[in-house]
Amino acid sequence: MSDYQLNVGDNAPDISLPIFPEGELKLSDYRGHWVIVYFYPKDSTPGCTTESCEFRDALPDFSAANAKIVGVSRDSLKSHANFTTKQDLNFPLISDAEEVLCKAFDVWRLKKNYGKEYMGIERSTFIINPDGKVAHAWRKVRVKEHVASVLESLKGLQG
Repeated sequence: MSDYQLNVGDNAPDISLPIFPEGELKLSDYRGHWVIVYFYPKDSTPGCTTESCEFRDALPDFSAANAKIVGVSRDSLKSHANFTTKQDLNFPLISDAEEVLCKAFDVWRLKKNYGKEYMGIERSTFIINPDGKVAHAWRKVRVKEHVASVLESLKGLQG
């Protein structure tokens, strides 16, 4: 049994939130597609930039596998705009300032850094199947080779 409230086989939370470049997005908007949802701590930080750019570079491979990519952090739309423009990102970023989606996916967790404890986003990635169910989950993600692992798992799930 997992110590997480959201696990493989569960319905993905369907909460409408603002996105950059514009409008709002809820995961059911992508029903019929595979969806890669990755949660990251902060725009324009080294690990988050590396991860986002690797998803950017792999987008053609994910698109070929009928998959959409969505990034989620607590950053503002203005921060997402700057990050997207600077890194030439090619997928939407959800602004979850109130941690609504983070809490629904159970990635708003107690973290420790240099002996201090605080609440923050646990870097996590989820594959949502075309029916809106969680098909795979990675928690406490390490950025190195993660995107390649997500793509490989997606292809495995698709048979």
